[in-house]
Amino acid sequence: MKFDLLATDAQSSARAGTIETDHGKIETPIFMPVGTVASVKGVHQKELKEEINPDIILGNTYHLYLRPGTDILQKAGGLHSFMNWDRPILTDSGGYQVYSLSHRRKIKEEGVKFKSHIDGSYHTFTPENVMEIQRIIGADIIMAFDECTPYPCDYNYAKNSMNRTHRWLDRCIAHLEKTPLTYGHQQTLFPIVQGSTYKDLRKQSAEYIAASGAEGNAIGGLSVGEPAEEMYAMTEVVTNILPKEKPRYLMGVGTPINILENIALGVDMFDCVMPTRNARNGMLFTAHGTINIKNKKWQEDFSPIDDMAITYVDSYYTKAYLRHLFTVNEMLGKQIATIHNLGFYLWLVREARKHILAGDFASWKNMMVNQMNKRL
Repeated sequence: MKFDLLATDAQSSARAGTIETDHGKIETPIFMPVGTVASVKGVHQKELKEEINPDIILGNTYHLYLRPGTDILQKAGGLHSFMNWDRPILTDSGGYQVYSLSHRRKIKEEGVKFKSHIDGSYHTFTPENVMEIQRIIGADIIMAFDECTPYPCDYNYAKNSMNRTHRWLDRCIAHLEKTPLTYGHQQTLFPIVQGSTYKDLRKQSAEYIAASGAEGNAIGGLSVGEPAEEMYAMTEVVTNILPKEKPRYLMGVGTPINILENIALGVDMFDCVMPTRNARNGMLFTAHGTINIKNKKWQEDFSPIDDMAITYVDSYYTKAYLRHLFTVNEMLGKQIATIHNLGFYLWLVREARKHILAGDFASWKNMMVNQMNKRL
């Protein structure tokens, strides 16, 4: 993997760059649609590529390990071939699922024993077998196995968890070096900064991760319930330490405003289920604010969904029609809203990139934050 830093905003830490992988180029800042189980929920790959047009998408190691399983993925030739996606893919390591399955798992130094949410069967993730699983999945960027701490958590828990994540990282690196590539294309490991919302722990973790010499780095353990201001404060601590010449990925974040504020702090890569999950609940993100399309006020609004027409659905359908689809629980409504939201997220990060390159990102960002903070 190769990262080229092209520009940094004069009034913030926002950056524009490019990441080169064997499956293509990624222009940063970038948002990665979440394709948890080899599918971005509700969107055909053809629409995903031609309408939403992301440079990279995300898959989930935990879910793909359980279904369809590594045997099927290996026989298919890896995740790219299985889902017919020829652009870059990033897989998370399962660390977040370890966090979210708190009542179904037991964490030890060796790894994590957990019960499947599907059938209750027992499984174990270790740094070593998570590297092997991600080799078989075949993503271009793979994540080190970590423990995502809950919010809030006490200082000693956060410190012990962080140190365990660091030890697991060392094991990931050692095992990956002796685990051959499965499909020939290169895979890049990103370690993950932890430390909850404790500044000294975040600083210590960022220094440890930076010293690992990885080609890119991730920031985990945020967007788990903490106030946005704490998220921004921890992100700033970390981005001030992580190497400037390597891409930075903030995991699981967030709202359009969260993304712009974290771009301003020097983050390059984002993922979040919010645009798809909120779409299925009738919330549309736009440059002028958020729309709850279920509200009766849209019942006789025959104007286009979004006059910016970022994707075809924005001008092809009206607000009244989309509201009707939600009212009668027609699945097409959720699909339309999903395409709209993902298209908007990709438009937003690409506009951010344009303004970073043009040198006026900070003023544009402030204007956009004010606009998007409205409920229409």
